Amino acid sequence: MAEEEDFSSLPLTDRWTHKVWKVRKQAYEEAAQLFEKTPDEYDPVFRPFTQDPGLWKSAAGDSNVAAQQEGLAALCAFLKFGGRDGALRARQHAVTPIAEKCLSSTRAAIKTSAVEALLLFIEVDVPGPVIEEILPVLSSKQPKVIAAALASLTQIYHNYGCKTADPKPVLKFLPKVFGHADKNVRAEATNLAVEFYRWLRDAMKPVFWNDLKPTQQTDLEAQFEKVKADGAPKQERLLRSQQAEKERAPAGGGEEEYEEDGGEADDAGEADAFDLAEPQDVVGKVPKDFFDNLASSKWKERKEALEALYAVVNVPRIKDGDFHEINRCLAKCMKDANIAVVTQAAQCIELLAKGLRKGYAKYRATVMQPIMERLKEKKATVADALGAALDAVFLSTDLTECLEDITTYLVHKNPQVKEGTMKFLVRCLRTTRDVPGKQEIATIVGCAKKLLSESSEGLRAGGAEILGTVMKIIGERAMNPHLEGLDDIRKTKVKEFYETAEVKAKDKPKPPPPAARAPPAAAKKAVGGAKKSALGAKKPPPAAAAPAEAPSAPAPRAGPGSKLGMPKPGGLGALKAPQKRSLAAPGGASPRRPAPAQSPPPVEEEELPASPPPAKPAPRMGLGRGGLAGRSLAKPAAPGMPVAPPSPTPASGLTAIERAELEELRDANERLLKALDDARHDRSKLMSEIQELKNQNAGLIEDHTRDVLSIKAKETQLVRARSDADAAEQTNDRLRRELDRLKRALSKAEALSGPGGPGSPSSPGGLGFRTMSPTQDEFYRDQSAGRHRMSIVSTLSEEKENGEGLPHPLSKYTGSNASSGRASPARGFRRDVSMEEKEPRAAEAPPAYSERAGSRTGSRTSGRETPSGGGNGATSGMESWKRAAEVTSQLKARIEQMKAKQASRPQ
Repeated sequence: MAEEEDFSSLPLTDRWTHKVWKVRKQAYEEAAQLFEKTPDEYDPVFRPFTQDPGLWKSAAGDSNVAAQQEGLAALCAFLKFGGRDGALRARQHAVTPIAEKCLSSTRAAIKTSAVEALLLFIEVDVPGPVIEEILPVLSSKQPKVIAAALASLTQIYHNYGCKTADPKPVLKFLPKVFGHADKNVRAEATNLAVEFYRWLRDAMKPVFWNDLKPTQQTDLEAQFEKVKADGAPKQERLLRSQQAEKERAPAGGGEEEYEEDGGEADDAGEADAFDLAEPQDVVGKVPKDFFDNLASSKWKERKEALEALYAVVNVPRIKDGDFHEINRCLAKCMKDANIAVVTQAAQCIELLAKGLRKGYAKYRATVMQPIMERLKEKKATVADALGAALDAVFLSTDLTECLEDITTYLVHKNPQVKEGTMKFLVRCLRTTRDVPGKQEIATIVGCAKKLLSESSEGLRAGGAEILGTVMKIIGERAMNPHLEGLDDIRKTKVKEFYETAEVKAKDKPKPPPPAARAPPAAAKKAVGGAKKSALGAKKPPPAAAAPAEAPSAPAPRAGPGSKLGMPKPGGLGALKAPQKRSLAAPGGASPRRPAPAQSPPPVEEEELPASPPPAKPAPRMGLGRGGLAGRSLAKPAAPGMPVAPPSPTPASGLTAIERAELEELRDANERLLKALDDARHDRSKLMSEIQELKNQNAGLIEDHTRDVLSIKAKETQLVRARSDADAAEQTNDRLRRELDRLKRALSKAEALSGPGGPGSPSSPGGLGFRTMSPTQDEFYRDQSAGRHRMSIVSTLSEEKENGEGLPHPLSKYTGSNASSGRASPARGFRRDVSMEEKEPRAAEAPPAYSERAGSRTGSRTSGRETPSGGGNGATSGMESWKRAAEVTSQLKARIEQMKAKQASRPQ
């Protein structure tokens, strides 16, 4: 007992996290009771849990199931009676433990409380954050946790619906859970898919249907058939915001609100795959050879190109991009001689329009007229494909945009085109949600009347169907003026189509303004007051009734008429009240002096002719008619103040004022109608200007595209020219390096062959030409004649041969004679230099190598390099150096020419 007393003395938050589960359980129970007893959400009891929302994480994830059950009950009470701020803070701490530990619990009470807590979290705010917290649990390693999470999602969508809770994040996970190895997970996934089908119907299939196995598709179809007969589902639980809107709704508008709710439910049931799918980028997936194949002379290649495009754009939703060129090509295909190509192109247009929706409106002018021109085809498959393409294009725009093209082709010389356009117009009138304007209705009716006089029965019936559909939209009363002049047979035909037509746009009469809606009640009060005055009631009620009767006339003149005591309704009881008031006016004039300032009777005007107050009502009448009416009413009372004669005069005066006001209102109405016609004319003019600007914009876009392509071509040429310049510069550098090397070799050779040099014959131990043995001479001659010779001229000649006779860039600098042949001076110079460079190594070679070289060469000797150092060797050496000098001078000249050309070339 002592321990229990100690535990109870601890603060609630300390017991909330106590290590003894019984203490925690008691704290949860106490907190739930305190939450239920609070008067409002601002009670201090909620403050500790709002300041430290992490307490709910420990309560939802309690290790003891008994304590966990009470902790979830306390959380539900906190969400139910607490404020929105505390619930939002607790959501990020409590939803994940609930999804991971509570939903898969073995206790039914814990499962129920966990689902209720999730639903309350959604009710307080919105479903999105709660669903985002549950989705990661679907990747858990424990199948029971995944199955429980799927069951909770099913409950969420069942209670709040797919209109309040976005289904797209969960639809992406369905293929993954349908492929799970555990059967319970697959069963819960099936239940969730069925729940989605209740709200979305077939619109959900394009998102995940193709990722399922055929057997799974068959099983789901069987489950869908069971709920297909059910009506449109309704949201069972409302969010706090929705509850507040419902409470703010007026009490008298129950029927209207019910109709609006029903309409929303119908719209919610008609879900669209476009809204559920993610936009996909298809521009980059179009085959690169699409335009080339589409321009082929073979119809099979054109058809294959269109089939490839069809496979790319066959997605529920397409990301907006530049489709101008594709649509121009598709519009061009409408003129193709092969109907298979035409049909495939129409199907591609249909998919593009459905995938882009409103984004396809800018391409309407490109494709609509070519499609309507092709309606001359009599084959049903082609006509159906063209009609479907037109319907898809129309859904991306509106009737106002398409009406000009439709009316143009309704008078086409080809009957097939005329009939196809007529059917298209009927479909547009049925599917449009915007009521056409009066000018548009007049245009449509005029075209339909022309169709009624056609020789073809189909066209006559089509004209009647157009008129009947228009009548369904605007109503019989508004349509009657347009049917004047038609015979009874045609009117009967129009009425038949009117009765069977189904439209989505209906012209509802506009509610009258508040000033116009008030008069009926006021008029009733006025009539009642007049009756009371006729039965002998007191005089003030008729006076109060007179101002109330005035609003029954048009609003601009209601005030002045009422202030003069001249009610607008022409009823008998309404006119009696002012007469009796005028009879009693002399007796009660002095006590009611302030009242005549607002409604002065004729008698008071006669008594005070010069006082300013009676003259105030005259300007209130407007247009100067009040003063004339006042004088005419006052004249009969002048001679002897008779009471009976003035009674007929107000009635005649009232009639004249009413007539004048009626004429004024008619004039104002005519002015308004004229202004309205002018506005419509200006609107049509502006629309035509907008269309012209659109066409100019399309032309500018085409010009810009051509300019961009030409710029890219110029850039490509510039890049190629730069690469050629770089190659020439590299060649120049290579030649410069070769020249430098030749200069160094020449200077070295001159130094070696000079008098007293190390290579001279008189130098002892020298390594000149005369010190080489015949064997070494032959060895270096063979090496210089081999494929490893490094002469630049021979290398360039080999590159020329490998290039199949193409001129090498170096040929213009070195000349053809200096770049090929074994007798080239460069070859001899290169051979002599290589022999001089390698001579020291040959001289230092071991004796064994020299003996092998001597045995291989035999008696071969060189005329230039004999051991005795004869004159022939010296002469040939001098000739070689001369040839080398000539080659060097030629190369220098070529290099100078090349530099001059590069300097003269424009940068």
